[in-house]
Amino acid sequence: MLRDQTACGDPDAAATSGLVAYVDEDPAGWVAVEPRTAYPKLRTSRVPWSGRSEDKEDDGVWAVTCFVVRKGYRGRGLTYPLAAAAIDFARGRGARALEAYPMITQPGKEITWGEVHVGARQVFQEAGFREVSRPTVRRVVMRVDFEPGRDAP
Repeated sequence: MLRDQTACGDPDAAATSGLVAYVDEDPAGWVAVEPRTAYPKLRTSRVPWSGRSEDKEDDGVWAVTCFVVRKGYRGRGLTYPLAAAAIDFARGRGARALEAYPMITQPGKEITWGEVHVGARQVFQEAGFREVSRPTVRRVVMRVDFEPGRDAP
């Protein structure tokens, strides 16, 4: 279903809801990445806007909102290459910036899949995102700003 929704069989598709990761020939994971305006709940949520006065309708800012890794492929670190691919994809489609809203995980504390579907802070740190705000104790807003003509972070 996600393969069809993402139009991953057509690299020149006009629109997509994200990217599919393959392990060998098998679709194993997915990351949601689109212009931030494609996510209406982001405009009304307090999480991304706490302490910020940015234009919520700016189509030039994209967002990573969700990861899915299929059972049997979890625990292999697939979110790391998916986050890196999201950067390249957003930049290649003309984004000026890419944001993410991951959870802050704590060593020794169990996290359920439902909590970490937005990703973990470490995944985005390693991909080159920087922290722009910390709206709650467990949630952080991270961002990569693209400079014209600059390669990936």
